[in-house]
Amino acid sequence: MAILPLAQFEEDLAEQDKATYERLKPPSSIVAKFGSMGLIGEFPFPLDVKPGCGTKFVLKTHRGTEIGEMLTSTCPNSGCGKSISRKEMLEYIERSGGKDYPFFSMQGKVLRVATVEDLNQQHRLDDTKQRMVRHCRTLVEELKLPMKVVDAEPILGGEKVTFYFVSEERIDFRELVAGLAGEHQTRIEMRQVGSRDEARLTADYEKCGQHCCCKQFLKVLKPVSMKNAKIQKATLDPLKISGRCGRLMCCLRYEEQSYDDLRARLPKKKTRVQCELGTGYVLDTQILTQLVLVQLDDKDERVAIALEELTILGPGGGGPPGGGGGGQKGGTGGSPPVMRDETAEHPSDPESNMEAADRAADGPQEIPTHGDRPQSRDQGAPRPPAQRDDRPPQSQRPNDRRPDQRPSGAAPSDQRPASGPSGRPQWPSAGRPGRPPAPNHGSHGAPQNRAP
Repeated sequence: MAILPLAQFEEDLAEQDKATYERLKPPSSIVAKFGSMGLIGEFPFPLDVKPGCGTKFVLKTHRGTEIGEMLTSTCPNSGCGKSISRKEMLEYIERSGGKDYPFFSMQGKVLRVATVEDLNQQHRLDDTKQRMVRHCRTLVEELKLPMKVVDAEPILGGEKVTFYFVSEERIDFRELVAGLAGEHQTRIEMRQVGSRDEARLTADYEKCGQHCCCKQFLKVLKPVSMKNAKIQKATLDPLKISGRCGRLMCCLRYEEQSYDDLRARLPKKKTRVQCELGTGYVLDTQILTQLVLVQLDDKDERVAIALEELTILGPGGGGPPGGGGGGQKGGTGGSPPVMRDETAEHPSDPESNMEAADRAADGPQEIPTHGDRPQSRDQGAPRPPAQRDDRPPQSQRPNDRRPDQRPSGAAPSDQRPASGPSGRPQWPSAGRPGRPPAPNHGSHGAPQNRAP
């Protein structure tokens, strides 16, 4: 069923629009879009008419006389709700690219409102673009120039014709320009563009169903990196995240700042955190949902907790609080750290090796000796002389020992080693298989094999 407007309602609306239009004043300047590349310019408006958004004008620009479309007016007293002040316009340009924004301030003026004859003349010029491009490509093939002609742009006044091309090299096209000038009898301008600008000139719709952003509203085409796709968890298939230009889609940059701000709020992986269920460390995070996957210390369970319900304790670096060692529940999430026997005569942990290297770098030091063997710095129990004399020569000493064999100089089997913070021993007692420290075959020699 068709909906028919009421005649009285239409008459009242027309009277209100007429009264509003009569109160308007002509703007002092307008902002218009012109050219195939969608250039933006602010032009003085010396006419007495009251234009609206979308009005076609004949403009005098830095390139010549051409057709432009009004975007808005910058007169503060125009009375139109869509008009903006000049300050707001300059702020928008600064946020949209600054110096890279193709904006031309007061370079020219508005000549007149475009008539039907002006629009028909521009339409006839647009129909000659394909013929101009084919003729230019023919000349390029004859001159064997490494370039691809993309588009041609004649303007209404006929002052010049601009040819856009893509090339990876620097080209000497003086002969080409001479041939084109003889054909078209006007000034020729050759402008080199990139792949994104090529899509702006020739593309129409994207896979989203909308006009290409570069053709519709984007003025500054900044490069897009694969980092944007990885952070946004988008597919890394180039065919799915590439636009008509063959490069990564510009829309990946739209939410870049939001993702960076949300990601900065989340804790890093292996960070110690505390929640209502206990303490643990971070396994993974989700940027948009602001959820944190936590591995609990007390039980083998992973839970997803909102960021506002967490308390960050600090960076990970060991096992859970109160534990005797690391493990998968620790802050590092790796294997347990190598433990050492504090009563061993010759400690062979990495920290001892680093300290020994530091002392060697400081210069020669006076080390107390016990017989012909230097004594360790922890002053363990001295080796009995008979046991020292029965040792095999250096060349016959074994380099490896079984896991159930204790290093030389260790505490006897009936003595318990030092306990860790949780009460569990840091080193297994005699007769139990354990993980010994890595043997240190340095100046102290190899450890002696002893029966367990």
